[in-house]
Amino acid sequence: MSIEVGSKLQGKVTGITNFGAFVELQGGSTGLVHISEVADNYVKDINEHLTVGEEVTVKVINVGKDGKIGLSIKKAKDNPNPKSGRHKSNPKNNRNGGGDRTESFEAKMNRFLKDSEDRLASLKKQTESKRGGRGAKKG
Repeated sequence: MSIEVGSKLQGKVTGITNFGAFVELQGGSTGLVHISEVADNYVKDINEHLTVGEEVTVKVINVGKDGKIGLSIKKAKDNPNPKSGRHKSNPKNNRNGGGDRTESFEAKMNRFLKDSEDRLASLKKQTESKRGGRGAKKG
C-alpha cells in the first residue's frame, strides 16, 4: 500500500514519547505524530490526549526520502477550526485601545519614543533612589 501526502488513514498508537506518538498504519508502516499535531490547542502532556493501543484517524502531512512518515491528528479532523491557535487576537498587544489601523508610522514611532523616554526616566529615578541619589557621599 502506497502512502500519499494528504491521505487520511486509520492507525493504532504504538508508542508515546515526550515529543510525539508513533502510529502504526495499515500495511505495517509506522509514522510519527509530532506533539504539535495532536490537538488544536497547546499540548503540554501528550498522555492527556493519547494512549497506547488507541485507534486514531491521521492525515499524512509528509513522507521523507528516508521513509519517515509525518502524521497529523488535528489536520485529519473533518471540521478544522481556523480561529484556533496562533490566529487569536491578543488584547495585551493592543496598547492603544481599539488598535487604530489608520495611525501613521510617524505617529506610532513618536508614541513609542515618548513611552520609551517615560519608562527610562522612571527607571533612572528608581535606580538613583536605591543607590542614594546623586548627593550621596562616599566613605
